[in-house]
Amino acid sequence: MIMQTTVSSESHAMDAPKQGLPVTIITGFLGSGKTTLLNHILTNQQGVKTAVLVNEFGEIGIDNELVVATDENMVELSNGCICCTINNDLVDAVYKVLEREEKLDYLVVETTGLADPLPVAMTFLGSELRDLTRLDSIITVVDAANYSLDLFNSQAALSQITYGDVIILNKTDLVDETTLQELERKINDLKEGSRIIRTTKSQVPLPLILSVGLFESDKYFDSEEEEHEEHHDHDHDHSTCGHDHDHDHSNCEHDHHDHEHHHHHSNHLENDGFISISFQSEKPFSIRKFQYFLDNQLPTNVFRAKGIMWFDESPQRHIFHLCGKRFTIDDDEWKGEKKNQLVLIGQNLDSETLLKQIENCICLPSTSRGKGFGK
Repeated sequence: MIMQTTVSSESHAMDAPKQGLPVTIITGFLGSGKTTLLNHILTNQQGVKTAVLVNEFGEIGIDNELVVATDENMVELSNGCICCTINNDLVDAVYKVLEREEKLDYLVVETTGLADPLPVAMTFLGSELRDLTRLDSIITVVDAANYSLDLFNSQAALSQITYGDVIILNKTDLVDETTLQELERKINDLKEGSRIIRTTKSQVPLPLILSVGLFESDKYFDSEEEEHEEHHDHDHDHSTCGHDHDHDHSNCEHDHHDHEHHHHHSNHLENDGFISISFQSEKPFSIRKFQYFLDNQLPTNVFRAKGIMWFDESPQRHIFHLCGKRFTIDDDEWKGEKKNQLVLIGQNLDSETLLKQIENCICLPSTSRGKGFGK
């Protein structure tokens, strides 16, 4: 397939404001487990300051031992997180959070149980918040125990599945395996290739749903450079995006013998088969090979991915971010040695196969790159 570019230009990237605060929207029907998930996010952050916007404080049941300050619309926690009510206007609530003195790392917004998440998403994509925030993902919580086809006669419920980057199938301890497989089949009928995470009591490793911490933590990479980069995000679907380059890189060869510059490792995240896989190489990727990997090889049990990418076809440093099936690739300037760094996070992953497929994206640097054609 031909890849088309919609990434920001070099000059645009230089003029860009500071990277917007990443936003996750949590949606799902009443009783699905959204509030439990919010509480899980608020109480399990380590070194990350998250703001959670909710409609009602009372429903959250915040751990009183964590509370250090409260006012009419905001609760501050000892771990640096805050919880704020939306009241009437979402934009006003977001500004109230953004105007705080301390820098926040993340914003989580809960929609009401009967809401279509798209208007909430458009608040961040199309309003004055567009340059201050970055829509990171839409997470949909589904109640496995009370799921019925009737729910999906609702346009809002259909939208929650359709627009969800990751589907959390919650309360899986209350139903049998056959029922779970049937639910997953129904969800995939509504949205083919859905990324579905099975959970009990909304207990999901936070790196699977929040993007912060992947590069900031030595847990993933012993990186010598800061990865707090300034860039714009552009949301794509695998079927429609990528980069378009006018060069023929069919001569881009993979070196099957030189493995000393590739570093891989895996980390288990809590339990239930959740794992993160890290890949690092001092050689460039072929854009076409990497696009083929994303389109045809990336399994549905990879929920999150993030990377600093070096492509043979481009002089730019590229910041790659994936949640569910949506991914972004943004231009940036290199500040040091060029290399590829990639993290995949998912459940019950075949590490060996995935690493081999990623390694197959590598090519030898082209000796004619940048010299034009016929030279």
